[in-house]
Amino acid sequence: MTTKAAQTPAPNPIFITPMDVRWQDLDAYNHVNNANYLVYLQEARLKWLMNLPDPWYSPEAAPVMAHSEINYRLPIEWPADIQIELYVNRIGSSSMTVGHRIVDSEDATRIHADGSVTMVWIDTKTGRPVALPQAIRDAANA
Repeated sequence: MTTKAAQTPAPNPIFITPMDVRWQDLDAYNHVNNANYLVYLQEARLKWLMNLPDPWYSPEAAPVMAHSEINYRLPIEWPADIQIELYVNRIGSSSMTVGHRIVDSEDATRIHADGSVTMVWIDTKTGRPVALPQAIRDAANA
């Protein structure tokens, strides 16, 4: 099945990672439960961040989730071989919007989900926004 999203070319990813689909992720219909998509995307973002050569957080400043959006395109059935693709959608002064796709590892036109998340870097003591770390700007080529 081809979705409308599969007909739209994807931008150049900043990070691609395989993701394990576990038996415990399934619902009664043998599909990955919708809440697990957020877990997969969180894992992919953390893998990306942990691979950055420079610090992206400190005791004084760290990212928090401000917004998330997921379009469910095709169910993920077990067993599945999937990967997560991350893209830069927008860079702001204190935030970054990361586009994402969950795709079949063998056929990236089989898009299980797409969407975006916005992360805001905040002062950990005050909760107020702070400047985006240079490591994030460098990684996003901004």
